[in-house]
Amino acid sequence: MKIERLLITGAGGALGSTLRAHLKGRYPHLRLSDRVDLGPPEPGLELCPAELADAAAVDKLLEGVDVCVHLGGQPVEAPWEVILNSNIVGTINLWEAARKAGTKRILFASSNHAIGFYRRSRQIDDEAPPRPDSRYGLSKAWGEDIARYYQLKHGISALCIRIGTCRPDVPDARALSTWQSPADFCRLIDAGLEADYDYEIVYGVSANQRSWWDNSTAERLGYRPQDDAERFADEVESIRSDDAVTETFQGGAFCRPDFSNDPDRIP
Repeated sequence: MKIERLLITGAGGALGSTLRAHLKGRYPHLRLSDRVDLGPPEPGLELCPAELADAAAVDKLLEGVDVCVHLGGQPVEAPWEVILNSNIVGTINLWEAARKAGTKRILFASSNHAIGFYRRSRQIDDEAPPRPDSRYGLSKAWGEDIARYYQLKHGISALCIRIGTCRPDVPDARALSTWQSPADFCRLIDAGLEADYDYEIVYGVSANQRSWWDNSTAERLGYRPQDDAERFADEVESIRSDDAVTETFQGGAFCRPDFSNDPDRIP
């Protein structure tokens, strides 16, 4: 697929910043969007701040875009109104704007929390139906469905990436199974930009010995992860929860009935 203009939403976040540096200079036009400050202008970069819940702004954002890597939205659990505006309304606006603009492909940042209620004793693949563990996870499972709808009805190809724990280090024992290094994240995005497909679900995970996810589809598309969380095992093996739900399910603490990122606002 020939890509003249590539858009990254959520370009001001950790993953967006990593991908911005990785893709800079690769395409004639790299458009970056977020609702936070994206820094000073640079040659070859189009800085386009936008609020995803603003349909008119998103329509303008997608003009002339061939491919979008959609990392924008609410990144963790939040009250319903936040999830609704960022991850439901914003996602509708993005795909509808892509339809009107003739965008060919969207790489969608889904989440492992879309399947968080699978037990850790079970390995799953991309055919596993969603078992969301939170409002956030539910919004990501819904995002996978809207991607499928627009692929079937309007021909926009989509790669839904159920991202695990993507960061430079491994924070705890759970992440020995879910970790994806930033370098492997970029390798997966490269595969998603270059491969031939209509609609696929893959896992954003490195080549971890303890992975709960069969990522054969990503490998078929050309993903070749180079990192393994096991090298952190001695440091984090003992970092576990004493909560049975947290240690039973793949989503960890997100599965707890009382889980909250903000206990003052989320029951």
